[in-house]
Amino acid sequence: MTGSPLFAGRYALVDELGRGAFGLVYRAWDIREQRYVAAKMLQQSRAHNLLRFVREGARRIEHPHVVTPSGWAAADDRVLIVMDLVDGGTLASLVGDYGPLPPRYVLTLVDQVLAGLEAVHAQRIVHRDIKPGNLLLEATGWKEPRVRIGDFGLAHQVGDIRITQAHQVIGTPGYIAPESYDGAEPDPRFDLFAVGVVALQLLLGEHLDAPALAEAFEDGGTPPAAPEQVPDPWWQVLARLLHPDPRLRLASATRARKALAAIAPRLPEPDSDSAIEVFDQLPPLPNGFGPTGPIITEPAPPSAATPQPTSHTMHLRRRAPVPIASRPESVTAPPHPPTAAVTPPPRPLPPPLASDASEALRPAGVPSGTGILTVLGLLLIGLGIWAWLA
Repeated sequence: MTGSPLFAGRYALVDELGRGAFGLVYRAWDIREQRYVAAKMLQQSRAHNLLRFVREGARRIEHPHVVTPSGWAAADDRVLIVMDLVDGGTLASLVGDYGPLPPRYVLTLVDQVLAGLEAVHAQRIVHRDIKPGNLLLEATGWKEPRVRIGDFGLAHQVGDIRITQAHQVIGTPGYIAPESYDGAEPDPRFDLFAVGVVALQLLLGEHLDAPALAEAFEDGGTPPAAPEQVPDPWWQVLARLLHPDPRLRLASATRARKALAAIAPRLPEPDSDSAIEVFDQLPPLPNGFGPTGPIITEPAPPSAATPQPTSHTMHLRRRAPVPIASRPESVTAPPHPPTAAVTPPPRPLPPPLASDASEALRPAGVPSGTGILTVLGLLLIGLGIWAWLA
C-alpha cells in the first residue's frame, strides 16, 4: 500500500490536518471500513492526558450534529482515536471568510448546536469547550449548513473522577461561564453560556470578551443594550444565555431551542447577497491517495520474450545478400583422350559460390548443402555433352 505504514495494522496516516492541546489530528485511511477518517494521536503521554484521551475515546453519542470517536487503536507508546472526517471547516473559518453572518443563518447554526447538546447532556456529559473552532461544518455548498460538535477532550461526565486540581478552571478563555471561575461543578449551563458567546460572535463577526460582557449586566440582572448589529429578538435570547447568574440562565438546550423557534418568524429574510457557501476545506490528497483510497500501482506485465530461432528455422530463414567472393575466370573439363577428332571449346561453368553467397541465393525451404550438388550436377551434364559431341 502506498503511503505511511499502517498504524495498528488498520489505519494509514495520510497527512496532518491540525494540532490540538493534547495531540495531532491526521487524515487517515481505514482499510477495514474503506473510508477516510480523522485520527487524533496523543502527543504527550503524561498520565492525566492519557486518561482524558481514553475517556474521549470511550464517548459514544450517535447524533447527526455530534462527532464522537468511532474507534481507537494503540501501538507501542502511541494512542490513536478515530472519528468521522468533517470537510467544511469550522464556524471560526466561516466567520473568517464572511464576517458577520445573517441572523436567520445564525439561528440555523445555533439551533443545530443546541440539538447536538441535547444528546450530549442527555448522557450527563458537559462538553466544557464549546467554541467556534470545535463546531465543525460539513461541505454542503449553497445548501443548508450542517454543524457537528467535535473535540470532547475536556468533556466531563457525571461520576467521572476529577483530574484537575481544586478550583482549576477548564475551558477556553472567553467562552468559560462565570461560575466556573468560582469552582462550580460542571453543569450543562456551562455549555449554554458558551453557545451564547458563539452566537454573538457569529452575528457581530468578531469575538467579544465574555467576562466583560457578564459584568455589563446591572446589579439587578438587567442586560445591557443590544449591540447595534444584533436584532432585538436575537438579543432577547442571548441575554438569557449570557446571564452571569446560572439560576437566571436558560437551564437546558431544549429550552434554548424553544426560545429560538419563538423568534424565528420575527427575523428578517436573508437577501440574495447574503448567500453563504460552505465548501470543502480539506487540503488536496497527497501523492499515492485518491478519492477512493490509496492508489495501488499494478505491476507492469512481463514483456513478451523474443522467440529464439531453432536449428530448423535457421535453415529456413533467408539471409540478406552478401558480396560474392572473387570467382575463377572459368572451369574447364578434364582433357579428352587424344583419339578425339574434334575438341569443343570449353564451356564456362558456374563458378563455385562462397558459402554465404550460396546461402543467400538458396530458395527458402531448400536444405543447406544443395549448392555443391548443383555444381557437381552441372559438371556431369557438361561432360555428357562433350562426350556426345565427340
